Amino acid sequence: MSINSEEQAIETLRQWSEKSPRIQLGLLREAIEGLELNQMYYEQKGNDKGAARTEAILALLRRRLDELTQGIPGA
Repeated sequence: MSINSEEQAIETLRQWSEKSPRIQLGLLREAIEGLELNQMYYEQKGNDKGAARTEAILALLRRRLDELTQGIPGA
């Protein structure tokens, strides 16, 4: 799944919240990895808007990842 906006990230997180915390962790890590690659691409191409948008999305996903890892021992 490709997340292209903050609104889409919020909706995706809402949908994922129905899954178990461990599944959410896997989905979040995969999404974050893909977005980090996108961000590097945008930065290489000098697309500041794309890089900034991706950073905002990453912030939302990382915040949720932090919340989950706090609640799961050994996560």
